[in-house]
Amino acid sequence: MELTSRDQAALDAAIEQARKSLSEGGIPIGAALMDAHGVIVALGHNQRVQTGDPTAHAETVCIRNAGRRRDWHTLTMATTLSPCAMCTGTAVLHRIPRIIIGEHMTYTGREDWLAAEGVDVVVAHDLRCTSMMEDFIAARPELWDEDIGVPGDCTNG
Repeated sequence: MELTSRDQAALDAAIEQARKSLSEGGIPIGAALMDAHGVIVALGHNQRVQTGDPTAHAETVCIRNAGRRRDWHTLTMATTLSPCAMCTGTAVLHRIPRIIIGEHMTYTGREDWLAAEGVDVVVAHDLRCTSMMEDFIAARPELWDEDIGVPGDCTNG
């Protein structure tokens, strides 16, 4: 499925957030929430490394930044990477009906859960997202493993 110009603008905003996280020394994942008129209502980037908060994934931060709302069921989320179980659960809880995923080659989260909940999942196969994650994973494999919950070497803490 081809992205609309609004979808592309939301994904572009998410990519800028991912770049922001990377420039801060964090994981390069970003998210944006867009309303039915194409207005970006919230942005977020992965801040897990920067804040020490293991729940500060991009999608969750974006939803926190949106604040209290009654229109979740009308919003679209764009995220640079397939959302993990925690972020998927947050989107499902808030009944976000549509999620644009920049890429899912480097990590496939819980797209199955989103689909089971009736969420319209659009995978953009955006090469900017893929190359950013591939470069990051190659450069910082231990940090990536930490982010996705891969156990570390127990002898080193």
